[in-house]
Amino acid sequence: MINYKVGTIPETEQICTVYDSSGINRPTADKSRIKEMYVNSDLIVSAWDGEKLVGIDRTITDGCYCAYLSDLAVKKENPHLGIGKELVEITRKELGEKVTLILLSAPSAVDYYPKIGFEKSEVCFLIHRKKVNE
Repeated sequence: MINYKVGTIPETEQICTVYDSSGINRPTADKSRIKEMYVNSDLIVSAWDGEKLVGIDRTITDGCYCAYLSDLAVKKENPHLGIGKELVEITRKELGEKVTLILLSAPSAVDYYPKIGFEKSEVCFLIHRKKVNE
């Protein structure tokens, strides 16, 4: 049985293990950067199989208008259990109905997000960060 937690920051190594397993592209070799990403986030929802972290999402928000779902990752060993969908549903409940949830999809996940309630938008613009240690 999968249990979900709101507001708990897992150990950095656990987060990196989920990222690496899921295929999400994050700087997992830079543990201090991963830790900083989580410390500076507004909402963290995690999925646990006993003591084992199996999924996580991380959101940055103003709490009243919009929120950026920066990370959604589920270990590949746990496919088709609805973990990603449940993480997003909990995140939406925590944010409330006034808040628009926004995310940028990895190319490999573009087909997934409409299946869990996201609407595809053609109006996103990016200024890419300088890639350091990635």
